[in-house]
Amino acid sequence: MRFRYHTLAFIVCVTASTALFAADTGNIQVEAVSEDGRPLSGVAVIARSRGGEVYQTDSDDLGRAVLRGLDAGLYRIEAARQGYVDVMEPSVRVVRDKTVPFRLRMREVGGRVENIVVTAKAVGGDRYGAVSNLRVSREELRTAVGSGSDVLRALDGLPGLASSGGFSSFTVRGRGPRDNLILVDDIPFDKIVHFDEALGETEDVTGGGRFSIFPPNLIEGAEFSPGGWGAAYGGRNGSLLKLDVARGNPSPAASFRIDFAGFEFIYDGPSGFHDDTSVIFTAREFDFGRLFELIEELDIGEPVMTDVILKTHTWLNENNELEFLALYTPETNFRGVKHVLAGEEENFEDRELIDTEQDSTLFGLTWRRLIGDDGQWENRLYIRDSDKTSSQGEAFPDSIPMKLPVALVPVLENVITIEEVEKETGWRSDLTLGNRWGRFSAGLRAADLDIGFATTLTADWRRYEYESGDLQPGSSRKYIVITPESANSSFMRGELQYAAYLEQVFEAGAWDIRTGLRYDYDGFSDAGYVSPRLVANYRLSPTTRIAATAGVFHQSPRFLDRAADPENFGLGNERTDHVSIGFNHQFGRNWDILIEGYSQRLDELVTEPDAVTGLATNNGEGTSYGLDLVANRRFEDGWSANIAYSFNEATLNDNDGEGEYDAPFNHEHLLSVGMKWEINERWMTSFRYKYATGRPRDEYERHDNVLADEGGPPRFSREFTTKGTERWGNSQVLNVRVDYRRPIGPVDFIAFLDIINFYSASSSSPREFNPVTGDFISDEEEAIPLLGLRFEKTW
Repeated sequence: MRFRYHTLAFIVCVTASTALFAADTGNIQVEAVSEDGRPLSGVAVIARSRGGEVYQTDSDDLGRAVLRGLDAGLYRIEAARQGYVDVMEPSVRVVRDKTVPFRLRMREVGGRVENIVVTAKAVGGDRYGAVSNLRVSREELRTAVGSGSDVLRALDGLPGLASSGGFSSFTVRGRGPRDNLILVDDIPFDKIVHFDEALGETEDVTGGGRFSIFPPNLIEGAEFSPGGWGAAYGGRNGSLLKLDVARGNPSPAASFRIDFAGFEFIYDGPSGFHDDTSVIFTAREFDFGRLFELIEELDIGEPVMTDVILKTHTWLNENNELEFLALYTPETNFRGVKHVLAGEEENFEDRELIDTEQDSTLFGLTWRRLIGDDGQWENRLYIRDSDKTSSQGEAFPDSIPMKLPVALVPVLENVITIEEVEKETGWRSDLTLGNRWGRFSAGLRAADLDIGFATTLTADWRRYEYESGDLQPGSSRKYIVITPESANSSFMRGELQYAAYLEQVFEAGAWDIRTGLRYDYDGFSDAGYVSPRLVANYRLSPTTRIAATAGVFHQSPRFLDRAADPENFGLGNERTDHVSIGFNHQFGRNWDILIEGYSQRLDELVTEPDAVTGLATNNGEGTSYGLDLVANRRFEDGWSANIAYSFNEATLNDNDGEGEYDAPFNHEHLLSVGMKWEINERWMTSFRYKYATGRPRDEYERHDNVLADEGGPPRFSREFTTKGTERWGNSQVLNVRVDYRRPIGPVDFIAFLDIINFYSASSSSPREFNPVTGDFISDEEEAIPLLGLRFEKTW
């Protein structure tokens, strides 16, 4: 029903819009800069339309080149300057009455080089890093198939990355969704995903969250590295994702989106109070409870999310710029008795009562200064605050579920409550200078972190899913009882965290070698950690390079794990020893391929806390190795393509006598094939096919009527007897997307229909267990249509 409804709405809107047409012109403002952000004058900038028209101009002393009077549509931008590698961006959209800004980073070359043109995407990555370090542009993010209007769902096709489509989180090379280091404008902020639950269904607790706080149009670019990054970054070991919030447009633009869940408003343009200050602002609210009522999915609940984001950018003078970033992202999620009763047709499969509220804020100020001929100094001050309260209860805890008036349903309300408070004030400083060997970098990080975590259990709580080791010694019960004495805990503490790093790039002919050393001090474990890093690049030709990386990476434990038991306060950081070697080659006019093999040794891993006591240790260890292969066909002649394959073998050992087991987020094989076709300046269609071998799962034994000896109601339990010895089934998903754009009078109409799991294929998601019936519940696989309708006005 949802598929037919959204498809019909999309067709009606698009058909109605085609009756109106207005052709107008717009401008492109190119900002040409070097890799360290310095303006480049005298850059020849050419814009080529799909119809063959050519427009050309040169950049001024500020690196700006404005191409005016361009017909609305799609253009290819080329830039050339003596001593720099030519750069090409294959697809930039001109919108009527709007000056579209575009930033081109150009790479300096030394000595004689062959004639080569690289894409802006390639230039945006880390030149001295691994071949797997890639950058995704703003246009690629906002038109990515399967993304809907969520920037984190737009990352499919990157090396080693796996995403389900149902969640905004992602896993990389067998590591979990919470192992990824995510920075917003180079500021640490790990609350970028809504509904990352601490309580509730297993899928919600381990999935990593449902919706990111960023619509794709708000992010200028995303830089991704699956491993082996430089000494400037630490704290997480899975991958590095840097999200750059866009700067405001030179000309004002506003857009408004509305759908059945809520609305989204964006202003993008000059500030109006300072000539050299631009602003981008978005406010959106989505009430999914209203949407669930419309589609008659009444048993899900009432999740509500709000995002208010503001960024300003100011040129103080030609050498100094200032940025201000503010995020406010509250959320609530409520599931009550009426939602449980709405699941009558499904035999009341889900009896959980959930009440979650979270407020998160971030304020950041960045000052960037150019020093001398080739230096740069960046300073960031930030304050972040997060306050979350999660409560879980149960309907029909000691009776048979049945259809009753809401007031008569037996409930165990708010049996467990988890409070999470984090307040951080931080400073980050980075200095980069050229020298006779190459480039030198150094940085300092300092943060005052105050945290408070508390778990409150109001009564004994029976749980019917458990591991064999969770059973109390001598007990004959086939379920576990969590008591207030074992579960209640609190953790309130403030500590100083700081880090420092040094890096030197040595450039010699075809070689560049980056050596780095990082030191982190963790006040909570009262320990310091040294992390050496090394990257060596050899450029066989301007189109081919080989890169090898090695390094030590440390990851701090989750605060929830530390707060679960007093003995967890001293948990140390996890350690990863990483090595990789990769090959990257650009062949033909449009294709490039990268191959990277890697090996990781994992040590001092935090083990999964005991379900009864909450006790965790640093006894875990493991290995992870694999191979990533990615082939990209850059946009040309109206189409582009991407093929990504990953192999990963990740095993862990908790040293508890149970032996080795496959890591929970390990997919042995991943395949992703995507293609995009811009039919004309109005229509675009794309698809992505994804195949993944199933994730590991534990073997289990089901026990019947476990309350019989106590005279209780029928209940079943599931006892997990092994770890990671079995696997869920393989999954395959086809996502299809259609984008449309057209002027309607004074505004531009923009629409997309993004269909996730187009042919309702089976997935490998874990099955939920129903302790009332003893059944295992699989989500019904169906196509999920995501519809976006937006109206944009420029002036």
